[in-house]
Amino acid sequence: MSEDEAFYEALGGGRFASTPATAGPWSPGLQHGGPVSGLIGRAFERHDPVPGTRVARVTVEILRPVPVAVLDVSVRVVRPGKRIALLEGEITHEGSPVVRASAWRIMAAPPHLDPVAHAPAPPPLPDTTPPFGPWPGVHVDGYLSAMEWRLVDGAFGRSGPGTTWARARVPLVAGEADTPLVRALTLADSASGVGSQLDFSKWLVINTDLTVALHRDPVGEWLCMAASLDAAPGGSALCQATLADPSGEVGRALQTLLVDEQS
Repeated sequence: MSEDEAFYEALGGGRFASTPATAGPWSPGLQHGGPVSGLIGRAFERHDPVPGTRVARVTVEILRPVPVAVLDVSVRVVRPGKRIALLEGEITHEGSPVVRASAWRIMAAPPHLDPVAHAPAPPPLPDTTPPFGPWPGVHVDGYLSAMEWRLVDGAFGRSGPGTTWARARVPLVAGEADTPLVRALTLADSASGVGSQLDFSKWLVINTDLTVALHRDPVGEWLCMAASLDAAPGGSALCQATLADPSGEVGRALQTLLVDEQS
């Protein structure tokens, strides 16, 4: 992947051209949810910003598969406020909504607040990670290759729960530096892949949404994600993940998932 590549190219007016780097593991023509989540998170941060506030929670609703194509992004404020504001966003393709999202933007806590932390420190960043290797039916040349992975506990395809360090090899938007929120959102939608104990050759596992809540902004390029998935017959699946930087935990991610037999 070339150094000047990105997940998206800005076309102006809220339009973005999706590059092949956005493609998910199931098809070169359909996007992974990570870049899409990062794109709407970027829009939330840039919409009528209020000094001294931060986007603390983002929920992304995936309405249908997102094509690797030109997308339009829009955001509006539905509950304005100096300390707390609720934002809504939408991504469309050729006029049809493919993603809807919401975000809480809240005032940053005072700097003299004593920090409260309960989670243990994340595991050390591994020096290397196993290659993808042969992975029948999986498209690895898009998002999977655009991210750099350092698995803590095994190889790709290993049954979860799982823990990985990861960072993007390319920026979200060409010519821009990613923000901490964008970095977290771009990774977090991979939680169900990292933490699943379901055999993807037998089961279709698709998340309908992603919620990321950050009690502080992550620092640095590398993020650690520890994920696990629970599923029940007659129910559905739920994936939970913790997100951390080298200093400790920064937040949580949650996904609701459809589980069905592979056709």
